[in-house]
Amino acid sequence: MSELSVRVRLAREEFSLDTGWSTPGGVTVLFGYSGAGKTLTLSVIAGTVRPEYGWVRVGDRTLTDTRTGTFVAPQERDIGLVSQAADLFPHLTVAGNVEFGLHRLGRAARAARTAECLDALGIADLARRRPAELSGGQRQRVALARALAPKPSLLLLDEPFSALDLPVRVEMRDLIRSIQREHGIPVVLVTHDPLEAFDLADALVVYSGTGVVQVGSPRELLTDPGTPEIRTLLHALGPAVLGTMN
Repeated sequence: MSELSVRVRLAREEFSLDTGWSTPGGVTVLFGYSGAGKTLTLSVIAGTVRPEYGWVRVGDRTLTDTRTGTFVAPQERDIGLVSQAADLFPHLTVAGNVEFGLHRLGRAARAARTAECLDALGIADLARRRPAELSGGQRQRVALARALAPKPSLLLLDEPFSALDLPVRVEMRDLIRSIQREHGIPVVLVTHDPLEAFDLADALVVYSGTGVVQVGSPRELLTDPGTPEIRTLLHALGPAVLGTMN
């Protein structure tokens, strides 16, 4: 697995983010209440926001380092991104959306890779449909297929399931876990849903205020919560979270 290392500091209007964490790869969940800086951290990793200080590293590759002036452009970071809204192109078919990021391949290779991704995500039968004809879960599957099509070295997921009904959310969580295990691609997921966080995470990065208060596996946080806030949260969840550890 590729280690992820983030250490950044920046200010945006009335909000200042000062955060640092490292995880061994797998599924890293950035967890905490809204406004704590999770999505801003994801933007720094993606390269759409430049920090005033710090670095972002994926494995042995440095994407940002303000000390050396290193900054890899977003389109060169080899990162797949899926947001809550899915952000599909409404004028393109499902196949067209998935094929969009494969412009560097020849026509036959684009078609083959698109078909492979649609099949892997279980949506081959939707290839000719437009986004407006899809359900929320289907749109997220298309967004995932599009993000995975170029074979990225990192997958970023920003609250991708929050607008979905519970059964679909569970289905999508299972899909993310399956994708990560099959392809070995590191995943960073932003959520404020504690059940989702504890169910998916290999490593939890808990945000509070403007930074990180604890990093560890779900089991480590359950057995040794580092702050009163985390202890209160776990107590409130009780058996629901404990059941995810069995």
